[in-house]
Amino acid sequence: MPKKADTPQRKARRNYEVRNKDAREQATMQFNTRLPREECDEICAFLKKHGISKVDLIREGYRAMKTYYCPKDGKEIKE
Repeated sequence: MPKKADTPQRKARRNYEVRNKDAREQATMQFNTRLPREECDEICAFLKKHGISKVDLIREGYRAMKTYYCPKDGKEIKE
């Protein structure tokens, strides 16, 4: 497949990506998990049905786990 011609907009976008790559990598993080396809499809369908984003799922799950594993003072329980 031949490469598309460089346009001023493409050059500007590419330059922007190069300049801001490190800042974007430090500002965001991926969990890179692997789930069975059926389970992933089920989760995605549930989220779509209820209008919940994956980011909200992660945040709420973290809050629930933090509440479960941390006492009222906010310090982690040592097992």
